[in-house]
Amino acid sequence: MDVLEWLAAALGDEAVAAGVLTVDDAELEAARTDKSGWIADGRPLAVVKATTVAHVQAALLAASEFRVPVVPRGAGTGLAGGANGTDGAIVISVAGMNRILEISVEDELAVVEPGVINADLNAALEPFGLWFAPDPASKAISTVGGNIATNAGGLLCAKYGVTREAVLALDVVLADGRLIKTGHRTVKGVTGFDLTALFVGSEGTLGVIVGATVRVLPVPPGTATTIGALFPDVRSAASASAAVTASRLRPAVMELLDGPSLTAIAAFLGEQTILDAFGATGGGSYLLVQFDGLSSAADAAAAAEVIRDAGGTVRVSADAEEGERLLAIRRAFHPALEATGEVLIEDVSVPRSKMPEMFAAIESISERYGIPIPTVAHAGDGNLHPNFVFSGTDVPPKVWDAAGDLFRTAIELGGTLTGEHGVGVLKRRWLADELGPDSYDLQVKLKSVFDPMGILNPGKVFG
Repeated sequence: MDVLEWLAAALGDEAVAAGVLTVDDAELEAARTDKSGWIADGRPLAVVKATTVAHVQAALLAASEFRVPVVPRGAGTGLAGGANGTDGAIVISVAGMNRILEISVEDELAVVEPGVINADLNAALEPFGLWFAPDPASKAISTVGGNIATNAGGLLCAKYGVTREAVLALDVVLADGRLIKTGHRTVKGVTGFDLTALFVGSEGTLGVIVGATVRVLPVPPGTATTIGALFPDVRSAASASAAVTASRLRPAVMELLDGPSLTAIAAFLGEQTILDAFGATGGGSYLLVQFDGLSSAADAAAAAEVIRDAGGTVRVSADAEEGERLLAIRRAFHPALEATGEVLIEDVSVPRSKMPEMFAAIESISERYGIPIPTVAHAGDGNLHPNFVFSGTDVPPKVWDAAGDLFRTAIELGGTLTGEHGVGVLKRRWLADELGPDSYDLQVKLKSVFDPMGILNPGKVFG
């Protein structure tokens, strides 16, 4: 009996008949790639389209029995090649595990399966006056399980935190098929090591997340107030954003678009759209700041003064529709670049005070390699997304050389080579540079405790 026969028997005739186990060419091909554009070599052995925890356990039992690699996968919206089905692997898709099991208004939490779409969870929470704070740009298509696997961030995390701060407890299937539960439903809990936090951001290398208890928050009261500020260059805009943070103000959103970004968005949406929203189409950089809560107007007024003092031309609005238009333009950044070619979307973070230096480095690297690098930043937390647009299916070596310089610069400035996208395959060559040999060795050994046979997402993160 081979692994597929063993797996089919473990899943049962009913599950197999329902298509839970598939070797369809189209399904296997789709599982080889993600939104990064990276395509894994070879061909996965099969895709298990799990709809229950038992399906995941059966797949991992089969993989353990035959020492076959396993690749956990959600919606396939990752940007680092972390969930791409590799040659000879069983891909476990949890996208079909998409039920919201509980919403507790009293305890301000929700219990969900990993395939729940981020935006769908918020739609379900809205009638209760609650929301799930993690806000990745892909929230309309990405899953909560994927958010957890990569510790996703987004536009709102400077004030509300990244995904790790929103996860209270997890259900995880280990490499040998055992189901464990970590964490608590309580706000406090310090019994044992914090395995919940360990699994958040582990990119499927320690176990397969099959359930999550997440913290939800009351919708902020009052009307949001939005600031749009135009600057002559990106470094002055970055300095202004750092000044806002240093003034002890905490905007819900603070996004920075450089000149090449604005040019690409204007070409995609039309100059008039930019003019209507920004009040201008020129300028070297645009800083978007939004405050929420009852003090939003006063906070925005104080921030506007800080931004003016830093050289920005400021526009302030409490109009909800205008605020949404500005956010929609920011979210159009990636589609705008994708309309011009293939895109390598990168992700570095630096201390907020170092953003002007990081932007200066990006400009220098762009000039040195002769490559445009449109960059958008979550300026509220120092997370920058330099983007490389190229032709063809493979990233040119020159682009990787430029990206390597970006990563090393971020680390030298006290930052990290990934703020929210994860390491996956695309950044694993630089991981040891950031961690150092001792920390890297400890992390490899830690993975072996959870995955002694090395079957969980092999080749990802640690190579």
